[in-house]
Order: sequence, then structure tokens, then C-alpha cells
Amino acid sequence: MTRSEGGHPATGSGVPARRFAGRVALISAAASGIGRGAALRLAREGATVVVWDRDAAMLDDVATAAHAEGLSIDPVMVDMMQPDAIAAAVAALVARHGRIDVLVNNIGGSLHTPFRFLDQSDQDWERVMAVNVTACVQTTRAVLPHMMAAGYGRIVNLGSKAGRFGSLFAGANYVASKGAMQGFTLQIAQEFGPYGITCNTLCPGAILTPRVESLLSQRKSPEERTRMLETIPVGRHGTPEDIGAAIAFLAAEEAGFVNGATLDINGGQSMSI
Repeated sequence: MTRSEGGHPATGSGVPARRFAGRVALISAAASGIGRGAALRLAREGATVVVWDRDAAMLDDVATAAHAEGLSIDPVMVDMMQPDAIAAAVAALVARHGRIDVLVNNIGGSLHTPFRFLDQSDQDWERVMAVNVTACVQTTRAVLPHMMAAGYGRIVNLGSKAGRFGSLFAGANYVASKGAMQGFTLQIAQEFGPYGITCNTLCPGAILTPRVESLLSQRKSPEERTRMLETIPVGRHGTPEDIGAAIAFLAAEEAGFVNGATLDINGGQSMSI
């Protein structure tokens, strides 16, 4: 067996093997995009991964992909805009799997609300805040007592480059919501670190999921997109696999001294702003 960097046994793809053996991870809104990439990555490293989403077809698709690889992914349909549904789904997860070691608060998005601040309504703000902040707060509140009882937990919140530096294609409501998640991370990290629970924020740049591709094609010309790409020192956009690898690091037991951190993952683009 080969060894990957850091001394972990490696699979043929270079992914560390079995780092999450015996661990149970919950990833919200994970039937597609970044969440799906993270779910497959953690499952390939041995985790039992519970995937929440409200898209039945996409849940079936990720379950099929996992089955083809012999991975342990448990797809669960949850409408995270319903607080009672979140609490019930966490209770069902613990009843079925007996524990919850990792929470990835992946749910979020700009919801294609208007880009210009003065074009955004109060409803646009409420909808984006509900998805990007409130649903994550409610999920974290439901999960934390189980982590505290176990004396162990890893929470990864999905922020955004937009929340740190503003956005060229997502509006002020999205930017504010992702900035709020960074503040939430800091307080959770401070308050629950003594219980063996870490909380960190991952801030991706523009990752070419189908949703981001659609938004860029609507709001940016081909020339503008070329100029955007030129601001990324590594010369490419990110992929869900890039984010999955970073989530796996922050969610691992070995990252136990990383707490309250913000990790930019944008190919160095923030240096070019």
C-alpha cells in the first residue's frame, strides 16, 4: 500500500483511506454540487455519510453513484425551511446511526435574487438569510447536544469568497449572509471548543457547479468571464472535488487544533482583488 502526503494510507486515486472509519457525517443540501463532492470524498475515506436534500431525483442519483462504489451514503429528503423537519431528521439520524461526528453546513445560495442592492426586496433578503444562515443555525443547534455528549465533533460551515471580499455576480444579501456565517463560526468555536468540538469556515471562490455556471452565464459576458479567470493565479476555476478535499481536512480528527479558522480556497484569487 502506498502512502499519501502526511503518512496516510492512500487509495489508487490518492485519497487517504479510512480516515473516517467509524465516523458519521451529516452534510446538508448535498445531493449535488459542492455537497455531493464532499459526501463522496468523506464516504471514500470510510465515513457513513447522511445526505440531506429536498430534490428526490438528485438524492437517488447520489445514492446510485455511492452504491456503484460500495460507499455508505444515506440519502434523506428534508425540507430545511421547516425547523421541525430539521430537528426530526437529526433525531432520526442519531436513532439510526447512534452518533454524529461531523456536520457540514453546506446549504446555501443566492437563489438567483437580483444582483443590485436597490433591486433587492425585503423578501429577497429574508429568503437568502433563511437558507444561508437560519437553516444552518437550526441544524447546528440540533446536532451540538449529541456532539457534546460524545465529547467530540467537527463542524464545517460553508462561507464564501463573497462573504470576505464582496461578489461580482451575487448580491448584497448573499454577501451579508456568508459574512454572518463567519461570525457564527467564531462564536461556536469559542463556546464549544472545551467540549472537543471544533468549528471552522471554508470560503470557496466561484466553483463551477451547474448552479454557478447558470448564474455566470446570465450575469457575465464571455469577455467578463475570461477576465475573471485571469484573476485566478492557478489559471482555472475550482471544482466540487477541490472543496471536498478541504472539507475532509477540517472534518478529520487530525485537525483538532484548527478551531475558529477561515480557509480561503479560491486558487489565490483573493490576492488579485
